[in-house]
Amino acid sequence: MSSRLFLSILGCAALATPGIFADEYRLSGPYTHENLSIFLIHGANKPAGKYLTLQEAMDQKKVVVYETGSVNQLAVENLSDENIYIQSGDIVKGGKQDRVFPDDFILQTKSGKVPIASFCVEHGRWTGRGKEPTGQFHASTQSLPMKSLKMAARDEHNQQQVWDQVAQAERKFASSLGVRALASPSPSSMQLALENPQIAEATDAYLHDLSKIVDGKPDVIGYAFAINGNVNSADMYASNEMFRRMWPKLIRASAVEALTERQAASASTPPDATQVRLFLRDAGAGRETSKGPVVRKDSGKAVLFETRAPSSSNWIHRSYVAK
Repeated sequence: MSSRLFLSILGCAALATPGIFADEYRLSGPYTHENLSIFLIHGANKPAGKYLTLQEAMDQKKVVVYETGSVNQLAVENLSDENIYIQSGDIVKGGKQDRVFPDDFILQTKSGKVPIASFCVEHGRWTGRGKEPTGQFHASTQSLPMKSLKMAARDEHNQQQVWDQVAQAERKFASSLGVRALASPSPSSMQLALENPQIAEATDAYLHDLSKIVDGKPDVIGYAFAINGNVNSADMYASNEMFRRMWPKLIRASAVEALTERQAASASTPPDATQVRLFLRDAGAGRETSKGPVVRKDSGKAVLFETRAPSSSNWIHRSYVAK
């Protein structure tokens, strides 16, 4: 058997990770553009309920995100009869400073105002920006890139580390593209850096090759990715429908991270499915703690965050991060 055929078979082989992966889950890939490689995770849908994403709910005016005057706490209100899923890393634009939500959060129907933890991803501004209202946030189109930035918010819960990692990301944009991402009226805004036309154009080159790899695959419920040949992170959802709705933000954030690491790229080769499987297995076997609806497992080499549905042991989202 040729090595290429063997890897192809291995890529679609069943994942058998006790407690995390059952035999029905398999990997396909890698799908690669430059220094970014994607593996798709295939499996059956699981019961977890139906949710609007934060972006969908904001676009449809079904949720309001309020400024509170506190950097690390906002308020959210669900105006609809549908539950809303807010994902760790979702950025909201506006208010007195752009913010990111560090944790997965389920906002129940007709919730009234509910406090929610946040971190600033824009250092310095504490006034309105242009014609944006200062009392509310008006969009959520981007998600945090870079695992170091995501972990500063989600795992360390440290505002200074978030600011430091935002600054580091923007230095990497400048190094990778030879342009300065920062600009008025918010010279430290992660959101506006991601909207920079040159950064968006460079990111779109990745998306052109990779965004459609999920098309025609109704059993895809997640993905893992590697940058410069190293396994980075993975996300998995209870259903293909939920994964597909999150996919545009996920793949864009992965592409942005790959862009920031392009200067460090060498003649590396993508990992194979065995390496990805070991990464997922290792995270799933880590020491377990829980806080609210989120179960955290830490093996020392990787971390798994598992978000469960309200009043249920059914999981909604699994997020894996290599250390």
